[in-house]
Amino acid sequence: MNALSHPATPPSAPLARVEDRRLLTGQGRYVHDVVRPGMLFAAFVRSMHAHASIQALDLEAARASEGVVAVFDGAALAGLRLPGANPLWPVSDGHRASLLPTDTATSVGQPLAVVVARSARAAALAAEVVWADGEALPAQTDLGAQGSVVSELVCRAGAPSADIAAVCVTVAHTQPRVLAFAMEPRAVVAEWDEAAQSLCVWLGTQTPSRARGDIASVLNLPVAQVRVIAPDVGGAFGAKSSLTPEELVVAWLARELKACVKWTASRSEEFTSGVHGRGAQLQGSLALGADGRFEHLQAALRFPVGAWLPFSALVPSRNAARILPGPYRVAGVDITSSAETSNAAAVNIYRGAGRPEAALLMERLVERAARALRMDPIELRRRNLITAKDMPFATLTGETLDAGDYRAALDHACEAFGYAAERARQAERRAAGEWVGIGAALYIEPCGQGWESARVTLRADGSVRVASGSSAQGQGHETSYAAIAAQALGVAPERIEVAHGDTATCPEGIGALASRSMAIGGSAVLLAAQDAARRRDAGEALPLTAEHIYTAPAEAWSYGCVIARLHIDRDTGKPTIERIVWADDAGHIVSPQLAQGQLLGGMAQGIGQALFERLVYDAEGQLVTGSLMDYAVPRADDMPPLDAVDLVGLHQPTQANALGAKGVGEAGCIGVPAALLNAAADALSPVGEVDLDFPLTAERLWRATQSPFSKVAP
Repeated sequence: MNALSHPATPPSAPLARVEDRRLLTGQGRYVHDVVRPGMLFAAFVRSMHAHASIQALDLEAARASEGVVAVFDGAALAGLRLPGANPLWPVSDGHRASLLPTDTATSVGQPLAVVVARSARAAALAAEVVWADGEALPAQTDLGAQGSVVSELVCRAGAPSADIAAVCVTVAHTQPRVLAFAMEPRAVVAEWDEAAQSLCVWLGTQTPSRARGDIASVLNLPVAQVRVIAPDVGGAFGAKSSLTPEELVVAWLARELKACVKWTASRSEEFTSGVHGRGAQLQGSLALGADGRFEHLQAALRFPVGAWLPFSALVPSRNAARILPGPYRVAGVDITSSAETSNAAAVNIYRGAGRPEAALLMERLVERAARALRMDPIELRRRNLITAKDMPFATLTGETLDAGDYRAALDHACEAFGYAAERARQAERRAAGEWVGIGAALYIEPCGQGWESARVTLRADGSVRVASGSSAQGQGHETSYAAIAAQALGVAPERIEVAHGDTATCPEGIGALASRSMAIGGSAVLLAAQDAARRRDAGEALPLTAEHIYTAPAEAWSYGCVIARLHIDRDTGKPTIERIVWADDAGHIVSPQLAQGQLLGGMAQGIGQALFERLVYDAEGQLVTGSLMDYAVPRADDMPPLDAVDLVGLHQPTQANALGAKGVGEAGCIGVPAALLNAAADALSPVGEVDLDFPLTAERLWRATQSPFSKVAP
């Protein structure tokens, strides 16, 4: 991989501190590794139907099973409901589901009862003998005609629809649901201390403080009596940002039984009852003048939320609507975005959370418009991009883009790609009978808002402890936060201990999600360390502790451009990613190595969505892709070789936070899928305008080369 930079790459932080290396050498301690004296184990009885009345649950055989301590159904937990959704949107309490239902099952895999036993095997065997009686009811599929609209956003602004437009193009795209395939599935250990009347919960979570508050609220406990510890978390990607019913039930069990209770989801349970991502239906049209100027964007976005609402379930719908029309000037917009229920697993934020949907729709429209105008798609983008001198820029959807040079990102990507030469080579290969396409995608990415906290302690022996309210799931915060504090304090990073993920020893915080950790969490560390340094310089005795709660004055927006070359085998339809060039501006970079890892990891996940991954429900609401026999997770040899990936770094600091950082972790899931879809459409353009949905499987592409799904008149 050729790592280019513009301007010069900032000074490097250490590649990996001791804490990060520990994970790489198999010495991690995940939730499933937690062992406590007298631990009990939970297993759940789950619905076989997507929608059914619950007429009876016979628990007696399970209670009589060997090793069983207790069995509970929804009646025992009556009145206990899931926490509410994000208060950014008004959502009625009617959407707060019970932890265990008492009358109606609403999705396959929904927990109906729970068995607690002295071993995990005993609990699982006992759960199998619970007999359930019910009557199947009609199931509502994702985004069907009868779905309940939980939330709808409408934005109509700028000039009205341009009836005199020279060209109007349309795009329709349906995204499949995907699974946030973390290394460790959901897992929870909850231990009740009867003497202290307190609960300690080990939990794989992105948001320890919010999890603590939610557990306390659901169980009607004072927050001070609940401790949440997030040990090593093997990936999260948004799926571990909200509590699920099983995790809250286990916390209730610990208090009810005055014991320690553990539950680890199986992979099958993650498929059926874990939260999913994506699944949106996107439709849009773009009207252009004869000169190629964007006149009017119409978009209708529909997002599934499934059978219950995680805390962040409505975020993708909101993000997609507010991000459009991306980095472009458009005279007018008419955007609607809805979130709708169904009898399927819940859908939560997933790496990108609405940003990929916005980029994909807009970039598909741009490429289709370029072909309709017989104009080079890069030139069409240049004509319509917001310029650097326009910053800060107020969008028609009410957002303020803080800073950026989108044309520079496009130009640097084209230069690194050798765009003119690549187009000439493509023409030669097409003439020789090859199906080869070049696709580009520009994107903008809001990078978190709100507050975060940090506590910096200078010890008498010269060592430093940094405690952050922002937890981590593999991003390398131990390395980057230590580097920030080391520079502010003038000490070696090796002398700095970084703590996170424990509500008893770390300050309260929002957590690690929405590309906010470095921009807001890192800024909190910086300011706390600077305060500690000033107090040390003033002669204050050690140890001393400085704590800072930092609220970002504005939201930072990162951006970038991806250009991809894709080959489609004419005999089999198999797609091969031959090359990716990617210019990304993540602002001030603390650790170039970690930033590069985040970009490549996001790229791998974006490729997975574009080419491989798809969760499928049948008409009755049964999940037919419930294991790795049916669901394709990309493997290492599915990725393009690293020497075929060029990363171009644009490091333009933002004024939206103290550190000058922007998000980087989600960019690969935003720009890469859109570029690959455009490359596939470009490869197939000799047969017409083809509507393609993800994943771009060999069969789907081969059929398109034979007889396109549909030809859309420009």
